[in-house]
Parts: sequence; structure tokens; C-alpha cells
Amino acid sequence: MQSKHFSIQFNLEETITRVISTRQITPKDKQQLKTAFLGHESLAEDEITLIDRILYGVRRGILEIVE
Repeated sequence: MQSKHFSIQFNLEETITRVISTRQITPKDKQQLKTAFLGHESLAEDEITLIDRILYGVRRGILEIVE
């Protein structure tokens, strides 16, 4: 179970980095962020903050949702 937790964390970090660097959220990124956030009891406070910043970026038009 621990290795699965590490895999989820690594993917989350990778997803956040990609979204911020490209300023775009793909459907796959959206799903990974949603999955991570819904299981947020295992997220660190800084990871929750990063997800909040991504949501802020979408609301303000800084990040684009692509299909």
C-alpha cells in the first residue's frame, strides 16, 4: 500500500509541475488532480495549497483547460 501512496504523490507532483509550466490542464491532468484532492487526507498541506493555486489560476484565466 505504501508504494501506491508514493506513486500517487509522484504523479501529483509531476502533474502540478506540468500544469504550471504549460499553463494548460488536460483532461488527464484534471482527473489526476480530482482524484488526489478527493483523497486529500493523505496530501500534505503544501500539496493542497498547490491544488488551490491551480484552481485559482483557472478561475482567473491564468490557466487554460484544454480538451
